[in-house]
Amino acid sequence: MDIILITGMSGSGKSVALHALEDAGYYCVDNLPPELLIPFVKLEEQHKEQRLAIAIDVRSANSLHLMPEQMNLLRDMGMSVKSVFLDANSDTLQRRYSETRRKHPLSGGSKPQSDKALLETIQLERELLSDLRERAHVIDTSLLRSAQLQTYIKTLVSAPSAQLTLVFESFGFKRGIPSDADYVFDVRMLPNPHYESTLRPLTGRDEPVQAYLRQSEEFMQMQSQIEGFLGQWIPAIERDHRSYVTVAIGCTGGQHRSVFMVEQLVQNFSARWLTLKRHRELDAL
Repeated sequence: MDIILITGMSGSGKSVALHALEDAGYYCVDNLPPELLIPFVKLEEQHKEQRLAIAIDVRSANSLHLMPEQMNLLRDMGMSVKSVFLDANSDTLQRRYSETRRKHPLSGGSKPQSDKALLETIQLERELLSDLRERAHVIDTSLLRSAQLQTYIKTLVSAPSAQLTLVFESFGFKRGIPSDADYVFDVRMLPNPHYESTLRPLTGRDEPVQAYLRQSEEFMQMQSQIEGFLGQWIPAIERDHRSYVTVAIGCTGGQHRSVFMVEQLVQNFSARWLTLKRHRELDAL
């Protein structure tokens, strides 16, 4: 059985993720208490269900501590288990709650919380979910549209099961560093195609931009050094039984240099590890 566990911050997009998984053919359940996880999976196994997506979040705060053991038990039963944690920065979560006028599940009483109280509640939720975040593949939804998140979820779950999956993500510093990154490399010091009028409207996926960057000794040296660092330390991460590592490459706008660097890294690392790629700014277009 293929099981996807969706966890994360309230307001980070878990409902969107479940809808994407439902579209992908998963039987979806929201807000399942952790103590019911094993009995539910066994029941669905009897029903010959092959793909389950289960959302578990802070509404089950009193039993969240059971999750690590439950996940290990599922794997011992021969289940394929992927855990995805959806996150967003606190300002984004606060804005989303203000726009929808929803109550945070940890807030008490019937009156809306003040901004200060809401931020304190969000911080409390982070602390309660921190252990689950450490054990999952994190997706930062702060700057993602719903369609982007749906695409990321479908790509992630369609990937074959592997001991370690490398996720390479390009981004623009002017829109902030992705909070889901395990490693961040800054390539803003490299020659910038933006200042070439013929290259400005293109992206790092286009051959003219790639040819321009290949001619740069600095670009090729940076690529070699990033590959050397990752090549040395990723095997150690794999031995530590990590399932996902996200490597973020940033330039000023996330259009040229970081995009081509990600394309190169995916090409060179895919022979040894399962690799996925994202271009945060391009995917938003």
